[in-house]
Amino acid sequence: MLSQEFVNIVYVIAAILFIFDLKWMSHPRTAARGNAVGSLGMLLAIVATLLSTHLDFTYIIIGLAVGALIGAIAALRVKMTAMPEMVGLFNGFGGGASILVAGAALVAAAAGVQSHEANMQMKVATVATGIIGSVTFFGSYVAFGKLAEFLAVKWKLYPWQAAIKYTFSLLVIVGGVYYAVTAGMDQLPLMVVMILASIAIAGILLLKKDRFPGMNVIKWLTAVVAIAFAVWVVTDPTNQFLFWTMVAVAGVLGVILTFSIGGADMPVVIALLNSYSGLAAAATGFVINNSVLIISGSLVGASGLILTNIMCKAMNRSLVNVLFGTMGATSDSQDVDEVYKNVKSTSSEEVAMLLETAQRVVIVPGYGMAVSQAQHAVRDLGNLVEDKFGAQVDYAIHPVAGRMPGHMNVLLAEANVPYEKLLTMEEINPQLETVDLCIVIGANDVVNPIARTDPDSPIAGMPIIDVDKARSVVVIKRSLSPGFAGIPNPLFAHDNTQMFFSDGKKAFLEMIEAVKEV
Repeated sequence: MLSQEFVNIVYVIAAILFIFDLKWMSHPRTAARGNAVGSLGMLLAIVATLLSTHLDFTYIIIGLAVGALIGAIAALRVKMTAMPEMVGLFNGFGGGASILVAGAALVAAAAGVQSHEANMQMKVATVATGIIGSVTFFGSYVAFGKLAEFLAVKWKLYPWQAAIKYTFSLLVIVGGVYYAVTAGMDQLPLMVVMILASIAIAGILLLKKDRFPGMNVIKWLTAVVAIAFAVWVVTDPTNQFLFWTMVAVAGVLGVILTFSIGGADMPVVIALLNSYSGLAAAATGFVINNSVLIISGSLVGASGLILTNIMCKAMNRSLVNVLFGTMGATSDSQDVDEVYKNVKSTSSEEVAMLLETAQRVVIVPGYGMAVSQAQHAVRDLGNLVEDKFGAQVDYAIHPVAGRMPGHMNVLLAEANVPYEKLLTMEEINPQLETVDLCIVIGANDVVNPIARTDPDSPIAGMPIIDVDKARSVVVIKRSLSPGFAGIPNPLFAHDNTQMFFSDGKKAFLEMIEAVKEV
């Protein structure tokens, strides 16, 4: 068994590695190094913790094997286009683990297994872990379900989607009711609350609409009830059923908070849930007096909040508006037919002629590139245009393009697009008036000039990439359907804009062939 002094030294080394991890993860060029360093820090922390006390390693080894198998399958099988939902799901795992650790510590303290009694720090940290962890777990499942498109949808689901959706709801209601009946028979009011909470979670997850009347009122009411239960747990920490009832109520809050948030706000949600998972881990560190868990959780929580703030600024929206508002069309939205009456369509051959004469080309990727898995075709066209015509090709990245922070960066990095060609919105906007051709693939709201021109628009004031200022614009979309904001985009009918109606990948492959024939 390692001495506590040696363990503390290892914890300090792990904490330093975590800090370098975050530093290096902030830039694509050093992200892989940061990932490796962070993994090493976590390995050191885990090994030091396991060797700091006498433990039965049977279940630990089983857990490691199961976790390693899940991680390996995810790393090998999950496509880059599915990365947002995987990130959301893994955030939930962190929240769920925090709940279980805090709950186990509460059980141990009540049973006198621990060497010290539950003091005020442990009690407050335990209830904080329970609430934040439950909100994170159920909120992350909702984010995963909405990103994987099986929650709050009206269309027919694939078998795997239906299996996840209905099985999870069934497990929640059966598990909640079973535990309430078996463990809470002598506490009838709490038993009723837990049963109702389980039914509420399962029922909301089966809804086909993500908003219903009175939703915001229920959010506030559930939050108040969860806090009231938290105070009750602090005053009576020996009542384990009370703790799990609080977790169930917080689960309702997690579902409702995330359920009403639309796809346009998903980058904010992913960052926020990541922060929640870190805060839950930090609170768990206070529960079990583990310094490295406090440090790592605080780093994740703080970085997640910073990223959330960046995402909100990129959309010109407050966090409260994201959580309790909705991005959608107003009653005064322009008539779609009127907006699109001057739309002009184009073909791959015509785009190839534009590329032949262009000296500066900018490609603006959006979620359409991710859906069609077009990142490699996008790279190939860019390289071909540079080699054949000598043009400069860059890529303009909006902070909230896609479904998670850095989504477009990840996809283009996978395609080995040079990092220096990935320009931020702030870098590219002053240069767009000198750009000969701007090609937009699958982006909608992040290039919608209404954000600048219509103060009554749902996206009014949201910083956008000013592609309409380029000399020529080609927008690749399958149709004129609106983006997540649900409003028309007058860019599609601008005098300098042409629409290329096609799947993103197919369009770029056709343009590549057309350029080769020029």
